[in-house]
Amino acid sequence: MSVYKPDSEEEVLAEIEEEVDEPPMYRVLLHNDDYTTMEFVVEVLMYVFNKSVEDATRIMLNVHKIGFGVCGVYTYDVAETKVSTVESLARENGYPLKCTMEEE
Repeated sequence: MSVYKPDSEEEVLAEIEEEVDEPPMYRVLLHNDDYTTMEFVVEVLMYVFNKSVEDATRIMLNVHKIGFGVCGVYTYDVAETKVSTVESLARENGYPLKCTMEEE
C-alpha cells in the first residue's frame, strides 16, 4: 500500500514521440489487351476493388480508350495482393488481363 505524501515532489518524465512517416502508396493499374472482355473488367473492378457499376464502367472505358485505368491507391501489401488476385481471376477465366502497381 502506498503512502499519500502531499508535500513530496514527483518527477514527470516526458517521452518524445518519434515522427512516423506514412508508408509509400501504390497505384494499381489495369492494362488494355485485345482479348479480355469489357464485362469481365467491370466484374473484376466491382469484385476486387469494391467499385460501383458506374465507377467500374468509367475505369473500364479508360482502360479501353487510353490503354490503362487506375483502380485505386493502396499500401504496398494491399496493392500487391490486389494485383495477384486480379491476375489469378483473369487466368482462371482464360484472359490475359495485365494488372500492375506503381509507386505514387
